[in-house]
Amino acid sequence: MEDYRLIADQLAADIRAGRLRPGERLPPQRPFARSRNIANSTAARVYGELIRRGLAVGEVGRGTFVRAAPPGPQPMLMEPADARVDLEVNFPVLPEQAELLAPAMARLGRPDVLAASLQPLAGAGSPAAREAASSLLARAGWTPEPERILFTGNGRQAIAAALAACVPAGERLGVEEFTYPVVKGIAAHLGITLVPLAMDEHGLLPEALADAPPLRAVYLQPTLHNPLGMTIPQHRRAQLVETVRALDLYVIEDAIYGFLRDDVPPLATLAPERTIVLDSMSKRLAPGLTLGYAVAPPGLEQRLASALRSGAWATSRFALDAATRWTTDGTAGTIGRAKRADAARRQRIRAESLAGFTVRADPGGYHCWWELPDHWRAETFVAAAARLGIAIAPGAAFTVGTGRAPNAVRLALGTPSHRTLTDALDLLAGLARGTPEDAAPE
Repeated sequence: MEDYRLIADQLAADIRAGRLRPGERLPPQRPFARSRNIANSTAARVYGELIRRGLAVGEVGRGTFVRAAPPGPQPMLMEPADARVDLEVNFPVLPEQAELLAPAMARLGRPDVLAASLQPLAGAGSPAAREAASSLLARAGWTPEPERILFTGNGRQAIAAALAACVPAGERLGVEEFTYPVVKGIAAHLGITLVPLAMDEHGLLPEALADAPPLRAVYLQPTLHNPLGMTIPQHRRAQLVETVRALDLYVIEDAIYGFLRDDVPPLATLAPERTIVLDSMSKRLAPGLTLGYAVAPPGLEQRLASALRSGAWATSRFALDAATRWTTDGTAGTIGRAKRADAARRQRIRAESLAGFTVRADPGGYHCWWELPDHWRAETFVAAAARLGIAIAPGAAFTVGTGRAPNAVRLALGTPSHRTLTDALDLLAGLARGTPEDAAPE
């Protein structure tokens, strides 16, 4: 029997030579198997190998297609795109916030204050910092206990520390079938196997969690899920909590966008004994302020602190002192309220520009999930948008495992000005109403 990798090599050569063109649909697996006189299972392995190499992409119910562009570096969505308009990564910064932040920075510039801020710092920070963080993270009746708060260099490091504390190398972590792409890279680095769990319109399905192979923990985004934009309703949260208790699992709750929905309490209110709440300052204030938060449940504080030390993921005292001052003087709260209004305005722009399309979004979020018209494929649409100078993220970037990629894109709405966002979304709407042939380069 011919080795499936040799067949994959032949198809790869055809792709590189242009005999198979970007966006071209490969034959269905059964006809392909018959044409090569191979088993259907071998054909499936050939197509799987092409997907693994980044040369093809699978789309649910549509088939397997040659990629329209080479895959990006992993983990994806880490840095701003080079395109003229970046709708790939969210960096919401308000025009007026530098003036709001400046007074606290001026005080940090005093020699005596600066000298203290440049000293080493443990992950637990100072009592004043923990009290400030407790008030900052509080929402909808939930206020974390200050002594359970640890600080990290950024939000990604908070995720890494939580995974390291809960899931030993070689064990499994449950994640929603569409998830924050950086988690995939962190898990791979720590030797953790991700298990994708099915979702519906309300979020993670409890039965998917119960039917999964043995897990050590589950990573969730219950509020303003990235990329889908949904917030898990209260009845589903109660079902999930009942399931994780029955399975004796820790929950790693990513609350990075929670400040935009201050009316929704974290999942930790229902399961405080087994939930780690993660947050950061990058979305609340600015991407240049790299400070993460991890709220540990009772009994896990020392293990989480040990993971922080061993991973060298603790924050700097200067960043923590700056964040503490911006919290205690009310600046962080002022900017948070302004960003909630800004996000709502951007969603109104999105709703007007993309009217008539199938879009999932929260009216108070900074991103949306756009299910493309049938005549477009996500990879082809991303490439066509790039030719217009607009960077967007394909749905495949958020898919866990080898499952087929959705025919959708995630739009990050927080970075460009309102005017630029309007123009970019109008361009994308016009592109979607046309055909791939209309957008093909000459």
